[in-house]
Amino acid sequence: MEALVCRKLGDPTATAVTDENSPIVLSANHPIPELKSPTSVRVKVAATSLNYANYLQILGKYQEKPPLPFIPGSDYSGVVDSVGPGVKEFKVGDRVCSLAALGSYAGFVVTDESELFRVPEGCDLIAAGALPVAFGTSHVALVHRANLTSGQVLLVLGAAGGVGLAAVQVGKVCSATVIAVARGSDKVQFLRALGVDHVVDLSTENVQQSVRDFLKTKKLKGVDVVYDPVGGKLMKDSLKLLNWGAQILVIGFASGEVPVIPANIALVKNWTIHGLYWGSYNIHRPKVLKDSLNELLSWLAKGLITIHISHIYSLKEANLAFAAIKDRKVVGKVMIAIEEGRSMKSKL
Repeated sequence: MEALVCRKLGDPTATAVTDENSPIVLSANHPIPELKSPTSVRVKVAATSLNYANYLQILGKYQEKPPLPFIPGSDYSGVVDSVGPGVKEFKVGDRVCSLAALGSYAGFVVTDESELFRVPEGCDLIAAGALPVAFGTSHVALVHRANLTSGQVLLVLGAAGGVGLAAVQVGKVCSATVIAVARGSDKVQFLRALGVDHVVDLSTENVQQSVRDFLKTKKLKGVDVVYDPVGGKLMKDSLKLLNWGAQILVIGFASGEVPVIPANIALVKNWTIHGLYWGSYNIHRPKVLKDSLNELLSWLAKGLITIHISHIYSLKEANLAFAAIKDRKVVGKVMIAIEEGRSMKSKL
């Protein structure tokens, strides 16, 4: 099978994966993984997602550092190819999606049946492969941790990225007033088309002034929940917009700068700060993660959420896929389509 193998740490955008100097190299004849237990399932991968965390992992800057060599990749979708004798819930030919600790940038993945989720009829497999990490992170953060409710004001930073766009949609399903922050007219127009209540364009507007003006027109006091996958100065500026008793969701640091949240102000304002490392739920709270993904798949089937695929690449174009993330050209998700081997540079 084809697989992308990370042989050394480095920038995966620097050279093509066919170049022997690339940190990730396309292996054309990698061994197909065998079933590991009676409840193992082998999935023929149709599509796998690129997340910023995958990029950081190949750079060697992620909190989890697997030993070299390894096959990167996390969330994926596909069709069941083989099942162990103890498998009860799935059969060959079933359409599924899941999350792997590693290994989804390959033609086949082996996992336990308890880790698989059935893709509802009518749902696109590529869209299903984009759902687990981005929408799972936002759903657990907003629904499980922040308990976002109707009438609250949600501020989403980095709103045009994978997790940000998911947070916007989860916020709307929860009937919150959603304020989105993004950079560039294309991203702003796209967010407005989604029905976001207010969009701030970082390239032309001051976040604090724009949000305050909007809140004033709606006779709202301030922000109840801030969702932050960006960090840095943007997070620092956003703190000045928060209500007493507000909640801060720390999702990531795409800016490269970890923000400092003053503990004395958090005390006076009674803020709650949530650190959200979604992947660890699979170890510490697996039922929360499973219930979350099942609800998201039901939302997808009902049309309550939509998954915007910004770019689709093949395995051999992985360097271009990572470059799209690195250069912030993405609105929504970047995917690698494996089964069809098709390429679509952009849908923007």
